[in-house]
Amino acid sequence: MEIRILRKQGKSLRAIAHEAGVAVNTVRKYLAADGAPRYKQRPTRTGKLEPYLDYLRQRVEAARPHWIPATVLCREVRERGFAGSERLVRNFVRSLKPAIPAEPLIRFETEPGRQMQVDWIEFKREHLSAFVATLGHSRASYVEYVTDQRIETLVACHINAFEFFGGVPREILYDNMKTVVIERDAYGEGKHRFHPTLWDLARHYTFTPRLCRPYRAKTKGKVERFNRYVRYSFHLPLVTRLRQAGLKLDRDTASIEARQWLRDVANVRVHAQTGRVPAEALTEERAHLQVLPAPYRGDIRAARVKRLDVPPMNLPAPARIALPAQHVLALYDELLREAA
Repeated sequence: MEIRILRKQGKSLRAIAHEAGVAVNTVRKYLAADGAPRYKQRPTRTGKLEPYLDYLRQRVEAARPHWIPATVLCREVRERGFAGSERLVRNFVRSLKPAIPAEPLIRFETEPGRQMQVDWIEFKREHLSAFVATLGHSRASYVEYVTDQRIETLVACHINAFEFFGGVPREILYDNMKTVVIERDAYGEGKHRFHPTLWDLARHYTFTPRLCRPYRAKTKGKVERFNRYVRYSFHLPLVTRLRQAGLKLDRDTASIEARQWLRDVANVRVHAQTGRVPAEALTEERAHLQVLPAPYRGDIRAARVKRLDVPPMNLPAPARIALPAQHVLALYDELLREAA
């Protein structure tokens, strides 16, 4: 149609070909043609599986609510003359399988002071781990970097978290880490054999350890979501900033920066689920936390993580310690001594 319109406008064949982006002979052919171009219809091809589709549908329907494997169905249709590949059968049978609806996400909210969720984040490239604790009601969180996940490290991190929050929750939810539970259901269903040091810590601070269901990270979804926030909104930007300056992240630097990030960003943002600021919600939840007892002096090996001077969130925060990326790592030790 465009070629014919251009021709009626008086343009030459060469000018039309240039404007339409085709050859001159193509312009000549379309001008000589009678009516619109007609395309040759390709014959519909019958697939190798076509004669057996009804049989497969009947077999799948007869087995409901159970499911016959595609390998078995492929063997059956081959006995009836099918000469195609198993992949054809597998793809067709998969289309008959009903879509499993996604499990509805039910948010489990806890009353103030009841629950704290605890987890580890591993940063293998930096040979570091982060202890993360999140209060279930206020969503206030605590982060501390360590170099191992031993029981004495876990104990020290608990103590620092309790002091940071200004109290102790009535229960703490863990996954199945070996420093927490030695054997699940050892004394009956739901009666687990916990690590003796963790039990001693729980008796001293009067909290009840709880375990989430195996392979069910959503059970402790509050801390799991915060883990992702830590990894991509704090750790990755910090590591890349230091790497660009030729520096490597160490434990002390990471912990100092983490406490400042908690104070200035994480605990003062509006939480997406609660619509509240965690630091403000913590001031209300702290009244429901158990009072901190005397410092724990349990019978454990010498702690590999030194006690941190962790100010409660309601106290004035210390002045920010600048960590210029252009200096060598030895400067960090000097900054830490000055901070102490």
